[in-house]
Amino acid sequence: MASDVALYATSWTLAGDSIPALTDEISPHSFAARVEAAREAGFAGLGLALADFRFLKERLGVPEMRMILADNQMHCVEFEVLTDWFTSGERRARSDAARAEFLRAAEEFSAWQIKVVGDFEDIGDDAWPLEQLAEEFRALCDDAAKVGTRITLELLPFSNIKTPKHGLSLIEAAGARNGGLLLDVWHMERGHIPYSEVAALPASAIGWIELDDAAAEQSGTMYEDTVHNRRLCGEGDFDIAGFLRAVRATGYKGGYGVEIISKEQRARPLKEAARRAFETTMRQFEALA
Repeated sequence: MASDVALYATSWTLAGDSIPALTDEISPHSFAARVEAAREAGFAGLGLALADFRFLKERLGVPEMRMILADNQMHCVEFEVLTDWFTSGERRARSDAARAEFLRAAEEFSAWQIKVVGDFEDIGDDAWPLEQLAEEFRALCDDAAKVGTRITLELLPFSNIKTPKHGLSLIEAAGARNGGLLLDVWHMERGHIPYSEVAALPASAIGWIELDDAAAEQSGTMYEDTVHNRRLCGEGDFDIAGFLRAVRATGYKGGYGVEIISKEQRARPLKEAARRAFETTMRQFEALA
């Protein structure tokens, strides 16, 4: 199994001292340094957050960024994260502006996916009608198809779309071939999702998998825990092997993102952060091989 695995560094794994939603989300590391660190560690590609991408695009330009990727035989696999794509009013206006940027960026870099999430403000299971979510998700996927990319919907325990069952219902109702679920082991563990529910998903419904680790007990709020206290794979208490077996049971054949968001990871020198994130994650697959 290990020899067939392609690992990708998510934006936050190599972003350095930058925190989702709590800072300006612009990495202090140069784009070239991140790409080189990812390549040297063994990653097949990396992701970018929108604010960071805006900064890099203005500073370097798309041709220079593409040249850096090509020189390192790497590619930008994903852009993240689009919110409020199902809302209306001012929230939807801001979302639509970001949506246009995401789609343009995905086309410019031939990105595999754009990551999206549900609502953080109204998180009840019935906060938004399934029909509305499915219609908006289908429209978003149609837009993505026009630029040759996919939409992956990340299940989050602190959003209104949190369980594989709910996510699958939405995906099936939308009926978009280029739309799928993003399953992160952190969110499955903190959401108390039995891995049997993961294993029961059809492979066609899974768009992406992300790996990380953490302590068994949550520290602070769930959001504080997810952005400050994740650990390298194998250095926490998560049943990563059980999660990987469940994913394998679905027939999933895609890549795996490594998303280490923590105070410790942000403090590590860039190349060390990349190397350790890759090596500790790959050991999880080697143990199953």
